[in-house]
Amino acid sequence: MEAAEKEVTEEQCQALYHLTTRLILQGEDAFQRQVGLQVQEAYARYHRDEFARFFSKEYVLGLLQQGYGSLDHRDPAVLDFLHGSLRLLISCPAVLELAPLLQTEVLRIICERPEPATCAKLATILTDFPQCVPREKAGVLFCQQLVRTFAYFHCPATEERELREYVTQVTRVSVLLQGIWKAEPATLLPSLQEVFAIISSTDPSFEPSIALASLVQHIPLQMITVLIKSLTTDQNVKDASMTQALCRMIDWLSWPLANHVDTWVIALLKGLAAVQKFTILIDVTLLKIEQVFNRLWYPIVRQGALVVLSHMLLSFQHSPEAFHLVVPHVVPLVKSLKNDGLPNSKTFLLQFAELVHCMMYQYSGFPDLYDSILESIKELPKPNEEKIKFVLNQSAWTSQSNSFASGLLKITGKSETGKTGLVNLGNTCYMNSIIQILFMATDFRRHVMSLHLNGSNTLMKKLQLLFAFLAHTQRAAYSPRSFLEFSRPPWFTAGSQQDCSEYLRFLLDRLHEEEKTLSVLQVTSPKPEPATTSAETLQNAVSQPVDDIPSHPDPVVAKGDGRTLVERMFGGRLSTAIRCLQCHSLSEKEEPFTDLSLAFCPSMSKCHGPTEEHKSSSAVAPCQGAVNGGSESSEASVKEGAGTRMERPVVEPTLSVPDLVDYFLAPEILENENCYFCERCASLQRAEKVMQVVAAPEYLILTLLRFSYDATCHVRRKILDNVGIPLHMSLPLHQHGIAASSSSSTAATSSSSDSPESGENLAKKLKPSQKEDGVMENRTDSETNDSDTETLSVPYVLSSVVVHSGMSSESGHYYSYGRNVSSTDGYVAHPCPKTLESSSLSQSSTASQEEMGCADQKSTDWFLFNDSRVTFTNVDSLRNVTGRFPKDTAYVLIYRKQEVSGQPSNSGPVVNGSRLSGEPPLQKELMDAITKDNKLFLQEQELNARARALQATSASCSFRPNGSDDNEPPGSCGPSGGGGGGGFNTISRLVF
Repeated sequence: MEAAEKEVTEEQCQALYHLTTRLILQGEDAFQRQVGLQVQEAYARYHRDEFARFFSKEYVLGLLQQGYGSLDHRDPAVLDFLHGSLRLLISCPAVLELAPLLQTEVLRIICERPEPATCAKLATILTDFPQCVPREKAGVLFCQQLVRTFAYFHCPATEERELREYVTQVTRVSVLLQGIWKAEPATLLPSLQEVFAIISSTDPSFEPSIALASLVQHIPLQMITVLIKSLTTDQNVKDASMTQALCRMIDWLSWPLANHVDTWVIALLKGLAAVQKFTILIDVTLLKIEQVFNRLWYPIVRQGALVVLSHMLLSFQHSPEAFHLVVPHVVPLVKSLKNDGLPNSKTFLLQFAELVHCMMYQYSGFPDLYDSILESIKELPKPNEEKIKFVLNQSAWTSQSNSFASGLLKITGKSETGKTGLVNLGNTCYMNSIIQILFMATDFRRHVMSLHLNGSNTLMKKLQLLFAFLAHTQRAAYSPRSFLEFSRPPWFTAGSQQDCSEYLRFLLDRLHEEEKTLSVLQVTSPKPEPATTSAETLQNAVSQPVDDIPSHPDPVVAKGDGRTLVERMFGGRLSTAIRCLQCHSLSEKEEPFTDLSLAFCPSMSKCHGPTEEHKSSSAVAPCQGAVNGGSESSEASVKEGAGTRMERPVVEPTLSVPDLVDYFLAPEILENENCYFCERCASLQRAEKVMQVVAAPEYLILTLLRFSYDATCHVRRKILDNVGIPLHMSLPLHQHGIAASSSSSTAATSSSSDSPESGENLAKKLKPSQKEDGVMENRTDSETNDSDTETLSVPYVLSSVVVHSGMSSESGHYYSYGRNVSSTDGYVAHPCPKTLESSSLSQSSTASQEEMGCADQKSTDWFLFNDSRVTFTNVDSLRNVTGRFPKDTAYVLIYRKQEVSGQPSNSGPVVNGSRLSGEPPLQKELMDAITKDNKLFLQEQELNARARALQATSASCSFRPNGSDDNEPPGSCGPSGGGGGGGFNTISRLVF
């Protein structure tokens, strides 16, 4: 080495270079190889020109094609020697002369699919000497072949050292590709196409290496949208190929050093959901969910695997199958995370527990599967119900953003509200609006969903199934055809517009009578053996505690008085007292009711309101407001009755719901044609009639009698008064003393016909389950003790409102506002005794509203249900709807009674004295029906998406964006507005 500084001849240098090369490549031991390397470096430094002539093109070509002696040309030692020699010539022109040769040779070597070690050596050479990287077309081909070579990078090693070396080699090659993609952007897309061609291969004899995962981190994230859209909308990509590609991308989660694999996997999952290829998603999820879960055991890949697992489980909402595949592995993993002592395990455990809570909420009703899980995570925080619903709604396949899809592929999944609409089956808005407000009656819905009705074919079973679909279907709107056929009143003509309040009364009455009948059958029929008690009756399910609901440890509160569910939820009692003004005898009758029909005072409704007889005559028939006859008003009469009202400036309503209730309960003098026949006087006499609420319902249904019959013009007109709808109100409840108590406890064994005096004030009366209170008592004034009567102010909070849009009872449209409200919402009131004379509702309600303030003015609490469409709204929109759209008026209102200190409540399941916010778990029969329909829906969506995609390739379409509906009422179906009232200058017509 010291002699290298001296002059030597050309022949001596060449001989010395040959000698040192042989020592480097074929030395017997490491010492000889090290000596040869040092001597060659020393002489090449002082005699560079001679070394350049030695390391000629022919010599390099021989090494790369034939090897050296016994060494194969693929031997890494040959490439190491080549790399070292190039470094000795790094500043010489000889390197540039060798570059074209090396560009060709490295491409040839890569096409031979060398081992990872050889590729890593080549990558090192090309990284240090980028001029040797193939250019232009050869560069594209080189990248594609290098990607293809990645697919053969299998690692049979099991030792940690060997595994680390393998990962290092793969990383070195991937860094080379990253550098080429940055220097030559034109090579990126062909490389990615080659990656997809490899991972989508369905050849069973070829399984690409997961080393391809190392390339993902080098793909620019801003290309995700473009690439995923290209893949998911390409008609040439078969489902089998896409399934294979997705499965292999999920396999990449096992690669330890790859970043962004989870991002690309989720992007592809969302892209497939956006174009509605649900079959692929279902197959891949069921095939790979357990493998993804198993990745959670390895800290180095744990976080990315959890992101993918969360998306796969949360989006798989049509069936519990995927979640139940991993349920057996949850508890062992939780125990491991608690004990492994790693710094990030605690944070990871919190995230994992939140995911598990969301899934158990989505698929409740499996206590045998979930008990051990709940025990293992009981000390970890649980997300609230609002957050769980938000997460589930955002993750559903049908809720995915459509940024990956073309304009034709529009998702028809649920709205952002997470609520389900109802398909209009032809003039069935009357039914849809009623179903939605009953569904939004939270405690009633929970009781219905808690019933055990397996195998029955009752109306309650149909309602339970419909509620289950509204809560859990993935459809944006569910078709209630089966329920319509089962619940439609016999006198309703199919396809015709009907009155929603009449339908509501019929529905509740039928549910009530059905439960009574089943209860009687249960008592009279032989008691079944324990082994055959699978088909429980309705009454048994309602009146017995629901002990097998895992999420509600305390049973559903059920009265032991034999009342039906309808009676317990909607039933109240009304006392009617008529006092003869001649002899002062008093006749009293107490009857049940499910809704109160509120007439408009003649002075309130002006010229187009009801006549003086309206209050007493409006409810003589049980179905006042029902469209069972009468003439449709003509164009002229409609304009005459409403024209001036419509054109006036919007003002605040001067009339409110409490005013109508006050009018309903106000004393009435019966005189002239309405004189009362007094049995004591045995003649018609002037009398005073007073009605009092003696038992307040849990849900107070109020029907505003807006359709009055004009006897002069012989037309049925609509009262368009804007009625104020308070968020809170109070109902005066009269409680009698000893006399009243004994009277109410007296049971009549036979049912008497309703007298006109009582029937005229009740929209619909239930036949009591235990006794009939149709007996009228006659007493003198001396027998009446007013001191035994006190008035309580029972607080109510608004739950839902049905709005009628239109000018006539025979036409128009119904839609509804609703929110989830239960007996504990708002405030807890204390009973306020009042005298009988000061029982005005408006007086008590004013104070109550001031006391309650604006406790529940949250804008997201309210939903607008308009057949298939469901949107967020707020209470201001409800209150102002008639002011903005005069044809849209509140028709049916439901108020929820609030808990009063010292009084029992018929609220839903309770634990430790407080109501649970969760819904009862789905029973297996309901879960199976929903799962089956959800799968059918996903298949329908996929077929429709494919059909639209085929149409898009053969025809061009123009689209008009959906316009804002701020200038049309919620019930609008077109430019005329009002949902079919026909406008002010058109003849009224049906619109659905």
